[in-house]
Amino acid sequence: MDFGAILRKRRTIRFYQKKSVAEKHLIAMVEAALHAPSAANNQMLRYTVIRNEDLVQAVFYHTRYGGRVTPKRNPEWGVNAPTAFIAVSAVKSNGQLGSMVYADAGAAIMSMLFQAVAENLGACWLGAFNGKEVAKLIETPDSEQLIFLVAVGHPAETPLEEQISIDESVAYYLDEFNRLHVPKYTLEAVTRIL
Repeated sequence: MDFGAILRKRRTIRFYQKKSVAEKHLIAMVEAALHAPSAANNQMLRYTVIRNEDLVQAVFYHTRYGGRVTPKRNPEWGVNAPTAFIAVSAVKSNGQLGSMVYADAGAAIMSMLFQAVAENLGACWLGAFNGKEVAKLIETPDSEQLIFLVAVGHPAETPLEEQISIDESVAYYLDEFNRLHVPKYTLEAVTRIL
């Protein structure tokens, strides 16, 4: 699959098949993150791959999904929940996170999401989770701060992208068939060429 196809195919996946993800695919996602740009090349991000079923379940219970379509897009454990997570943490400097660490994380996570598509997987970038509890569960070192999770699994849904103009709503929604629609602005709506 060429990169253009991967880019167009990538959608946030919240429902998954009950099928484990091979470790090699998760490692490939982390390797993709390592190629992302990093401010001043400081490389302050660290990754924890979570595959152990009991630990995945424990982490899962501290996550939230799809606020605009809750509760209809909340996965259920044992039915359609992710089967793995990748935790993204950042090394603290003097007890603080650097000012560019979230930009670094965005670049790294997008690389992971694209790699997930290349591996025929689905993923969901999560900022809505109980960070303190998950950090304890996965034994995040005191020198790091957990900032994001990426839920991973074999997709059990196929969200649809819709092109919209600047005056239309960006709110994603479920149709009468429980299919997720994700509005995205057209190129012309958000681009100036000088």
